[in-house]
Amino acid sequence: MSRLLPGPLAALELQRLGASVLKIEGPPGQQDGARELWRTDAERAAGEPALMFRRLNEGKALRTLDLRDDADRAALLDEVTGADVLIEGFRPGAMDRLGLGWPVLSARNPRLVMCSISGYGQTGPWAERAGHDINYIAMAGVLDQLATPDGELVAPNFQIGDLMGGTQAAVAGILAALLAVQRGGSGRHVDISMTHEVRRHHVLADLVVAQTGRAPQPGSDLLSGGAPCYGVYRTADGRHLAVGALELPFWQRLCVAIERPDWSDRHWSLGLQIGSPESLALRDALADLVFTRTLSAWWALLAPVDCCVTPVLRLDESHAHELFVNKR
Repeated sequence: MSRLLPGPLAALELQRLGASVLKIEGPPGQQDGARELWRTDAERAAGEPALMFRRLNEGKALRTLDLRDDADRAALLDEVTGADVLIEGFRPGAMDRLGLGWPVLSARNPRLVMCSISGYGQTGPWAERAGHDINYIAMAGVLDQLATPDGELVAPNFQIGDLMGGTQAAVAGILAALLAVQRGGSGRHVDISMTHEVRRHHVLADLVVAQTGRAPQPGSDLLSGGAPCYGVYRTADGRHLAVGALELPFWQRLCVAIERPDWSDRHWSLGLQIGSPESLALRDALADLVFTRTLSAWWALLAPVDCCVTPVLRLDESHAHELFVNKR
């Protein structure tokens, strides 16, 4: 009983683990908005929902129920009686107003695991607020860290709040609750706040806050560009190399491979201060060097070297890469 991305994908992940999934939608006008997102004219002409909906709900049984109708609410309760899990993504309080809150459902099926996915949790001062992925990562302090060295924020085309804060947190919570039930416990209501889950996983940057009382400055931290051994560098053809030579041996092999062995001892583990003028100058020097060759030329040189360097692939290239071919 959820829409768009977090809940439907969580149910799909459970289906991939062996669950049988029934997706319940409202009547026209109350259906999952994924039916229309990026829907093409060809899909409309064929009477098909959008590809997003088809992908997220592949293999699921579908049923339409109007939960404002007494008979349809009774039909839902019948489904709950034999279910292991119910996932819902309504605004907090909506299920109670429909007469389908946790006390009602757990009374019908004491072994039921109910998972509620919302932006800010079922209780608290922001529980009733609307939001989307960009709002959740903004409030969790993550969006502030997705910045260029000059502080320009980048809106990611990867739904961190929806996927990690919503989908993955829901799957983990549901599986833990199912294990408790399997071991003889009662059912559980799993309350997933996407914002709180993202905030809970913001581990490394939060270490800086704990140590210094402030958030890391863009481009100055170990993993955000403050160390030349870890970053993204533009190539001559406008592509990029991802350098992850975080440990000294990887950095040393990289320096030898690019014919700059004199840089081998200029590493954070040997005293090069992260974010210092010396560190940033070396980062700029490496950037200038990388910019002298194309991505394919650099990859031909570095692919055989064990130095944690990879090309930055476009998504279409990733689909065709040997790493992912025939792998799900």
